[in-house]
Amino acid sequence: MAIQKSPGQTQTEQYLSQLCERTFLNIWSYPNPYKADGKELCDLLVVFENTVFLFFDRESRRFDKPGVDTQLTWDRWKKEAITKQIQTAAGAKRYVLANRDQIYLDARRQVRLPLEIPAGDLRVYRIIVAHGAMEACKRASRDNVYGSLGVSYEANPSTSASPFIVALEKNDPVHLLDTHNLDHVLGELDTLPDLQRYFDAKESAIRRLDYLTYCGEEDLLAHYFFNYDETEKSYRIGPKDSSYNGVMIGEGEWRDFVTSAPYQRRKADNKISYAWDKLIQKTGRNALIGTLGGNSDVFRGKSAIHEMAKEPRLSRRALSHMMLTTINNFPDNATGPMRHMSFLPSVFKDRGYVFLQLYHPNPGDYETEYRPRRLGTLEIACGAAKLRFPHLNKVIGIAIDAPKYASTNSEDFILMDCEHWTDEQCAHYEEANKELRFFKTDAMKERRMHMTDFPTAQVKRTRQDPRRNQLCPCGSGKKFKRCHGGAA
Repeated sequence: MAIQKSPGQTQTEQYLSQLCERTFLNIWSYPNPYKADGKELCDLLVVFENTVFLFFDRESRRFDKPGVDTQLTWDRWKKEAITKQIQTAAGAKRYVLANRDQIYLDARRQVRLPLEIPAGDLRVYRIIVAHGAMEACKRASRDNVYGSLGVSYEANPSTSASPFIVALEKNDPVHLLDTHNLDHVLGELDTLPDLQRYFDAKESAIRRLDYLTYCGEEDLLAHYFFNYDETEKSYRIGPKDSSYNGVMIGEGEWRDFVTSAPYQRRKADNKISYAWDKLIQKTGRNALIGTLGGNSDVFRGKSAIHEMAKEPRLSRRALSHMMLTTINNFPDNATGPMRHMSFLPSVFKDRGYVFLQLYHPNPGDYETEYRPRRLGTLEIACGAAKLRFPHLNKVIGIAIDAPKYASTNSEDFILMDCEHWTDEQCAHYEEANKELRFFKTDAMKERRMHMTDFPTAQVKRTRQDPRRNQLCPCGSGKKFKRCHGGAA
């Protein structure tokens, strides 16, 4: 059955929906869901396993009127765009925790949210997006570079803060974004795990510090990226030194960050990673319109694309780079049936990916003969990967037609749960692999890669990305520059 999503009811909600579908991907992001009483739950809901994001988007144009009293207008604007939304968010969180199986996509409650919110503890993030004060912020201070709202988390926040500075409660905090930094937060942290890690680092700082104050969410985000903990192998907010009881981040951190060479290199090197997103989005689109084949349940978390969505951006960059390399290493002179299999490690040590390309000059009927054979070959390759790497609990298989020989393409996916394999299963795949000999041939090569989130400068960089004329790893059959640009 096709699933019809709301596009968003206002212009700002529609824009939020587009951003969230890009960040969270189309299977897990739903605008304007409803409660059992027919009232709207939030402006956008994201659910992934036991993590829930609740977005509340509000625009107030009170500052558009000429000659307004700044303090009075600020008090009214803040009440309308922020305070009421925080109150609504508190109720929405309570509802999700108590009624996780009673969320609908329509006001008549005829279509349930297709995602399953599991029993047990949930991690719920509330995000308020307030529009309508950016130009007034800029007019109020020449030091306000972008017109962002200042934020301060305190134990007993003042209700009479100066205009354009919002004091928020540090216990059970909400996250406040605005017109300017919404793009940056969802653009720089554009995977589920990356955004969750940022919010977790922020909430950890709010809990351990007496106060956390910053001039704009974008400045806090820059501070986060500048503050890498080598021991923990993660970004953090605030110092590790427990002698500090508060952190104040000034204006301009973001401006310095985005003009830096490491940031520019990161943006350029991340381009290839969106081939990974494209594979997930394509399959998700087929699931939403009801044309996805196979027996996977993408809405219940039992699918290959669910596992693929867990990869952070840096991992997607590495995986896409390895896929592109194997695509371009496929032989140019194939005259008969040919295959090329690669094993790609995940950021999670207990899982890995099998990437299989096939070419057959006479495949027979594509849907009834060729694709079943391709899927069967992929299953054997995944089983052989488990035999070769016994520590794996999950193997995700991706099979495509070799892009060098395909004008169009399709994808087959397998999620092989092999945590509790029996001796019979091991014997089955050992026997099935005798003819295909995956992981058995002397031609297998091992490549090691080292990637960092912010790449170091190369000795020589060409103006155009050398990958631009190579085939894209998303399996589209197009060159990389056609799918994802190519400018370095």
